[in-house]
Amino acid sequence: MLSIMMLPLADLLLSPDDMAAVDRAAAASGIDSYGLMEKAGQAVAASALRYFPEALRYVVLCGPGNNGGDGYVAARALRQSGAQVQLYHLGEPKRLKGDAARAFADCPVAGEALESYLPRAGDVVIDAIFGAGLSRPVPDQVATIIARVTEAGLPAIAVDLPSGLDGGSGQILGAAFRAERTVTFMTRKPGHLLMPGRELCGELEVFDIGIPARIIRPHANGSIAENTPVQWQANLPTAATDTHKYKRGHLVVFSGGATATGAARMSAMAGLKAGAGLVTIASPEQALAVNAGMLTAIMLRAVEDEASLGEWLSDKRLSTFVLGPGFGAGEKARQFALALSDRHLVLDADGITSFRDDPQRLFDAFADGPTRLVLTPHEGEFSRLFPDIAADGALSKVEKARAAAARAHAAIIYKGADSVIAAPDGRALINANAPPWLATAGSGDVLAGIIGGLMAQGAPAFEAAAAGVWLHGEAGQRAGKGLTAEDLVAHVTPF
Repeated sequence: MLSIMMLPLADLLLSPDDMAAVDRAAAASGIDSYGLMEKAGQAVAASALRYFPEALRYVVLCGPGNNGGDGYVAARALRQSGAQVQLYHLGEPKRLKGDAARAFADCPVAGEALESYLPRAGDVVIDAIFGAGLSRPVPDQVATIIARVTEAGLPAIAVDLPSGLDGGSGQILGAAFRAERTVTFMTRKPGHLLMPGRELCGELEVFDIGIPARIIRPHANGSIAENTPVQWQANLPTAATDTHKYKRGHLVVFSGGATATGAARMSAMAGLKAGAGLVTIASPEQALAVNAGMLTAIMLRAVEDEASLGEWLSDKRLSTFVLGPGFGAGEKARQFALALSDRHLVLDADGITSFRDDPQRLFDAFADGPTRLVLTPHEGEFSRLFPDIAADGALSKVEKARAAAARAHAAIIYKGADSVIAAPDGRALINANAPPWLATAGSGDVLAGIIGGLMAQGAPAFEAAAAGVWLHGEAGQRAGKGLTAEDLVAHVTPF
């Protein structure tokens, strides 16, 4: 993963506390903080005029802090453009301090109490109440206004973050605006990407208001970023001119019984498409004929029990395995997973569920040495492996994934529309390229196979997991709406 000093600012994700520290550092360096507020408010006004020129009235809702200050600047800029502007404020503006007080004093638009706002047709709402700094449920009067705007179906532009969203977790604090557009400044925050925040932000604009990168980077939590190729591309294997199938690794996918073979074939084909040189399905005797009739480029091996697996594992070229898709949960899955503790393993679906009663047994088996285990839990599976972490409402999804990765000594893919990929060392990436139609039967089997295929070629566990999630999303985009898992496999393309 790239050093924080090498990442583009657009890829960084700063927590609200980090961004507040950046603002303080910018002011301490001699940068005019009111000048920054001026640029922020002007950017909001420009977005309103550009994307909602049909507005009969721009309604600016201002809060009691610097987010409200941005709103006062935006209201002034909109009035100066000749637009009809109405302003409403939370609390008494005369109590404002610092730059927000100056913005209020410079604003020629007379305001009214927030609770007096009654939406009407033609309004475009500019939400400058709280932004990303909120850490407790919104007050009742703000919840009432949110409900009125929502019921009226009015378009809203959020300043920094829709009021009512937690900037660190993306969770709703009582109630929150659903914005059509959100204008934020310099970098994004985790709450812009984590659900449900991502949906409530609408279209996101990141506007450069002039804070130098040299000030931002020292305050950035460099271990959190959006999952993009710049994070892991350098760690993926590349095909040299003298490469051959044995150099590109051998991936093994375990099959279930005769009536549960499709998931393994889906994973195996995805691993082959992701670039593995050889792929074998390890199948129980009863499923050999079914699998043999459906396989061409993928090889087949009879592996009935732990003893036959142990005998096969004498071949050290077998380095990477996928266990779980269609395999069945229970003692056999546990035995196989533990037998693979010195190899690279993607544990998915039934493989994860098999350790629900004693997850520490799995974690202990992979505890030493480099990270070799990739776990791919969805919400329910995560709760089975990490019940205490899952139940901690004070933790964001990123924090939960990080805690789980550290405990399991594994790369964790905490799946969902906002999948989080975490490493034991604290690195975390939030994925944002997955289309909603990926939520279909067999999609997870394909993901497990892609990751296995990358690991078989030598990609480290965390980078293989992150790249696999991203490539899975790209395949879903190419396959389009209405895809099946078979369609998805056909669109898997290595980076």
